[in-house]
Amino acid sequence: MFSKETYVNRRAELRKLVKTGIIVLFGNNDSPANCPANGYHPFRQDSSFLYYFGQNRDGLVGVIDIDHGTETLVGDDISIEDIVWFGSVDSVHDMAEQVGVAHSAPMKTLSTICHDALRQKRPIHFLPPYRSDIKIQIFDLLGIHPNQQKESASMPLIQAVVKMRSTKTAEEIEELERAAIIGYKMHTTAMKLCRPGVTEKEIAGVLDGIANGLGSMVSFPTILTQHAEIMHGTPSMAQLQEGKLMLCDAGAENINGYCSDNTRTSPVSGRFDQRQLEIYSIVEECHDYALSVAKPGMKYADVHFAICRLMFDRLKELGLTKGDTQEAVAAGAHAMFLPHGLGHMMGMDVHDMESLDQINVGFDEEVRPNLEQFGTNCLRMGRRLQEGFVVTDEPGIYFIPALIDDWKASGHCQEFLNFDKLETYKDFGGIRIEDDLLITKDGCRFIGKDRIPYHPKDVEAYMAENRQ
Repeated sequence: MFSKETYVNRRAELRKLVKTGIIVLFGNNDSPANCPANGYHPFRQDSSFLYYFGQNRDGLVGVIDIDHGTETLVGDDISIEDIVWFGSVDSVHDMAEQVGVAHSAPMKTLSTICHDALRQKRPIHFLPPYRSDIKIQIFDLLGIHPNQQKESASMPLIQAVVKMRSTKTAEEIEELERAAIIGYKMHTTAMKLCRPGVTEKEIAGVLDGIANGLGSMVSFPTILTQHAEIMHGTPSMAQLQEGKLMLCDAGAENINGYCSDNTRTSPVSGRFDQRQLEIYSIVEECHDYALSVAKPGMKYADVHFAICRLMFDRLKELGLTKGDTQEAVAAGAHAMFLPHGLGHMMGMDVHDMESLDQINVGFDEEVRPNLEQFGTNCLRMGRRLQEGFVVTDEPGIYFIPALIDDWKASGHCQEFLNFDKLETYKDFGGIRIEDDLLITKDGCRFIGKDRIPYHPKDVEAYMAENRQ
């Protein structure tokens, strides 16, 4: 939790941006895993509520009346029965004071606030809900069916939140650096444990434990697999095999809700073979190219496509691609190998503000998404970078057997791809390298003081010295 002044200033700026009406920011409720008394833990607060109201307790709603200049933290104090089981917590009144909110009220008051605003035909601003219980609450309060709530959410509020949360302040960057420390521990541990015979789930379980022990939780479900051609491959009971590659995409969320997100690909044998090294070196070059060119004013879509062209050229040297590189990338041939975007915004959410719709977060009036072309339609971040943005840099090369078969059968991009050569890579898997970049005044830098090894020689040396 930051200082009271931080939250006061954030809400004041939000009022200026939205201009009129009532803002209703819903915090999250506890979510049951399989019965009401057995909930998912730890509790995860809604990020935008946390950003403006700072409190990490369930069952809270923040109300900002822009026209009347009042703010209210709405929620019920816990009962004596709750205190017996869970211990005492601050009253809603005290929590309001801690973040500079002058008023507090029980939850039943929210209905009166909303009904009065509706009767007066005043705008009620809310963000697109993503939990079913909040959708039902909005239905009860405003009479908007859950199927229409995404379209009915306030665009002025969405735009204001995106504008504010996109640019990270110094205190937020400190939090991201703390999350990076946990991420470093997770990834270097994975490299230490990577050896034949260990199961994917065993390593992933250790990483999840590190995130839980040093922070709040993982920032997303850990991806750890020998089948890296599956973008979000979940850990299985399969044992790591000699000669395979282990891809680990994992991150931590620190105690204040800020995230890390890194990916490393390690040789199970401890050393890359020649074919693995050739592909890995291309991904490494693309990763480092982004670091060298990303800066304020640069469209991240331009960085993405520059990397696609670089990747295509290097694959051409290996005989996997052919033809004019510019034409090939324009046709989407690169998506055979890179079917996702270069990166995404990151902050309090690992895909920052994704619940507000990626078209509002990663794009703007100048840079629009291409939703038609395979691969390009997965570009999450395209707009111009600004100082204070935090984005991921995560190029990858994957050999997806089903995709190879599909494109070969249809003849898609056949003038740019050597399908006979691709057939020999169906057993390869995939490689991704990912780091988090802070856009600075003149360029960018890594988030995280310590660098998780990623240059091939550094990876091999670290594994040789540290494998358990």
